[in-house]
Amino acid sequence: MLELDPTLPAELGPLQWLIGTWEGTGVLSFPDGESTVEREFGQRISFEHHGHPYLSYQAYAWQLDDELTPLAAESGFWRLARPSHEADAGPGMLPAQGAPAFGDADAVEGLRRPDGAFDLQALISHPTGVAELYLGTIDGPRIDLATDAVLRGAGAKDHSASTRMYGLVENHLLWAWDLAALGRGLESHASARLGRQTRSEASAT
Repeated sequence: MLELDPTLPAELGPLQWLIGTWEGTGVLSFPDGESTVEREFGQRISFEHHGHPYLSYQAYAWQLDDELTPLAAESGFWRLARPSHEADAGPGMLPAQGAPAFGDADAVEGLRRPDGAFDLQALISHPTGVAELYLGTIDGPRIDLATDAVLRGAGAKDHSASTRMYGLVENHLLWAWDLAALGRGLESHASARLGRQTRSEASAT
């Protein structure tokens, strides 16, 4: 049975372990032409909620060189994937009307799959003109995602698909990202191990 923090919207119950700020280091290794780009990087990820049934997501990475050169940034929204309901907000700025369709833990339990996981949706945007819509599952402290669609602006480099895995291991957030880009199929791209930051650590940087 789902254990829910009573201060959160019920639909965030399966995702509540993500909430907070995480920071650590990782490794990038991916072919580019005839060479392979390899970098060690630092990264900070934050998951926040604002009283709605989704988490906002921000990630920033920098190279571990003397200048701490910026490497990548992305942002987006994560939520349980479920059918829309007449009480949901939108489209646009239209407010929600009526009681939430999944307003308590029992209702959210009804979204659990036969295998025990919940369906998950994540929309992640990059400043390079790429937006990725991921679908996947969250099963306790493990998340598996794969792109359902990738939208690229006219100036964006080739990027056709991604998969991501996140897991909570010994109170650390571990993630791995496989990427199909630059004419290549899905292959390992980057991974990292991030520790949860305290409030004082998160506000100090």
